[in-house]
Amino acid sequence: MDLFEQIEGRPRNLLPHNGTVEYYGPVMSCREADHYYDTLMQDIIWRHDEAVIFGKKIITKRKVAWYADHPFSYTYSKTTKTALPWVNILQKLKGIVEQESGETYNSCLLNLYHDGSEGMAWHSDAEKDLKRNGAIGSLSFGAERKFAFKHKKTKKTIFQILENGSLLVMKGSTQTYWLHRLPPTKIVLTPRINLTFRTISANPINTPDRW
Repeated sequence: MDLFEQIEGRPRNLLPHNGTVEYYGPVMSCREADHYYDTLMQDIIWRHDEAVIFGKKIITKRKVAWYADHPFSYTYSKTTKTALPWVNILQKLKGIVEQESGETYNSCLLNLYHDGSEGMAWHSDAEKDLKRNGAIGSLSFGAERKFAFKHKKTKKTIFQILENGSLLVMKGSTQTYWLHRLPPTKIVLTPRINLTFRTISANPINTPDRW
């Protein structure tokens, strides 16, 4: 049963308390979503992600990219990335997410999962570079995947299937009280692209303004 159905066409908060996560479902046609998927595959500068775990650098199979208004530096998993300038497709998708969510964003972290064996462990997006309690707008393209939430204190877990061309927005105190993850699965054999539009509150690193 879908516990998170939309009411009267408006997204409903998926969380029972201590945060706000709104699932809009698909915000474009399947044909449009497939077009964006193909363009993102070609136009984005994808790189294998890196993380430092117990002092050891790990190179992931998952690929990532980081774009923004300015050459912001962004640190997570003990590694730092510097943003690239927007490309046309990301500016267009940012406009869609801003219009749907009523929020504004100045950056986007992209993830490319090649199949269901690639996922993300439990974590919260609460890095010091991010605007506190700011909205994170998440667009999904390609394979449908389960997205899970777990309350940090009660351990209550809930999930939502993210569809091709769908939008999910996390905001408010969600990152303070909840963890989220993309669990691996043997069922999914095709890629998924995820765009998370964010707001960086830190200053750009010492480089020329807007490149």
